Amino acid sequence: MDSTQPKLVEEEEEEELFQPVSPATEYINSSVLSLSILAIFESEIPIDDSQSVTLLREEFLPINPRFSSILVKGHKGAQKWKRVEIRLEEHIKVPIFPDGVSPDQYDEYLQEYLTKIAMDQLPESRPLWEIHIIKYPTRNAFGTIVFKLHHALGDGFSLMGALFSCLKRADDRSLPLTFPAPVSKSPTDRGTRIFKNFFQIISGCWNTTSDFTWSVLQSTIVKDDQSAIRSGTPRVELQPIEISTVTFSLNHIRQIKSKVGGTVNDVATGVMFYGIQLYGQRMNQISRGKRMTAVVLLNTRMVNGYQSVQDMLKADTWGNHFTFLQISIPSCSDVEKAHPLEFVFKAKKMIRRKRNSMAFYFTGRLLQLLRKIRGRETVSRYVHSTIKNTSTGISNLVGPVEKMAMGGNPIKNFYFVVAGVPQSLSLSMVSYIGKLTVVVTVEKGFIASQVLISCMKEAFEKIYEEACGKTEMEFN
Repeated sequence: MDSTQPKLVEEEEEEELFQPVSPATEYINSSVLSLSILAIFESEIPIDDSQSVTLLREEFLPINPRFSSILVKGHKGAQKWKRVEIRLEEHIKVPIFPDGVSPDQYDEYLQEYLTKIAMDQLPESRPLWEIHIIKYPTRNAFGTIVFKLHHALGDGFSLMGALFSCLKRADDRSLPLTFPAPVSKSPTDRGTRIFKNFFQIISGCWNTTSDFTWSVLQSTIVKDDQSAIRSGTPRVELQPIEISTVTFSLNHIRQIKSKVGGTVNDVATGVMFYGIQLYGQRMNQISRGKRMTAVVLLNTRMVNGYQSVQDMLKADTWGNHFTFLQISIPSCSDVEKAHPLEFVFKAKKMIRRKRNSMAFYFTGRLLQLLRKIRGRETVSRYVHSTIKNTSTGISNLVGPVEKMAMGGNPIKNFYFVVAGVPQSLSLSMVSYIGKLTVVVTVEKGFIASQVLISCMKEAFEKIYEEACGKTEMEFN
């Protein structure tokens, strides 16, 4: 009998129970930096949660073994995923608010609750996710469903893709959700293409060198100035946060885009940059001469649009596949006299320039080298500093074209928040059924979120008016 057989069986069983985590996962799950994603779904009708356990067991858990695993340390301190028995009741939270109050008051209770769960750490003794079912009507919905998922499980592309796979079309459950088609590039003649390629190679080399150098400096010794959107408070991620949203019409954004070119993301980023400047002036803090940088999250997968969960697992694109672009926020001495469209043009130019750069590749290599020489905690501190030393972060996701339903509950709108970010201001945006929702997450007590929201609305109106003419707008 082969004496090595029992050892092989043990190794196979251990491989099944214990799966190594990616380096990126280790960086964002440490004593220095711990990030979570809140995916918030607003229900169009009162929530029926009678099938929640069944839906989680039959549709959510089978998506990925990580949803039934905990993080443990291996023999050499490396983190691994370990499959465990899961008790779903421990992951379902149904808060109790006072009865008989107005939707406006329930909005306040919901805001306080979101602040609390954003700050709470997920227990390490069970899989790193929770679902919170809030059965109270607010101004925007009859109820709210919140998934809290640790970023170690995957990035927004992975986790939202997983949640979308559990959701059905509200109009026909037998049909799959569909997403906007990726923008195709216009064809060019061969001569123009050769010239453009040559120019892109030269400019790409220069951009890569300067961007990588600046990234290292920004992550180590160079910090943004304190401003209306950056308090500089040590460990600001431990401070209470406040979450607000504003919704724009995608048709209006596309009308602006058709006038200035670029993408929906360029226009939305320009609106946010202009809104930040309006806010600074309204708070009597002129930004002229101040260093203000936005960290823009970039998906590094070489795919267009969402993949199915099966395709992500097969192609090994599940997990954390992202990097950061550091973009200077345009400043001005008198924002009231500035041309609103200039902020869109500048955002478009800077994003295009940053994309014509391989700095993110060399940054990844640098992190690998730091990990090998100094260890995982050192890399986590480096990533923490990269974010901490800037003024804001911007991330975006593309949502489905059709209205979706979660367990029979039609979803009126949804958005997401990244919790645990060491910044006073973070911005996220998501598209859904003809709308773009911008989420403003601020350090509570430092940034006046409703004033900032009003500045975002004003920025959008002025940009639209300059590009397309005056029109009446409604905001949610």
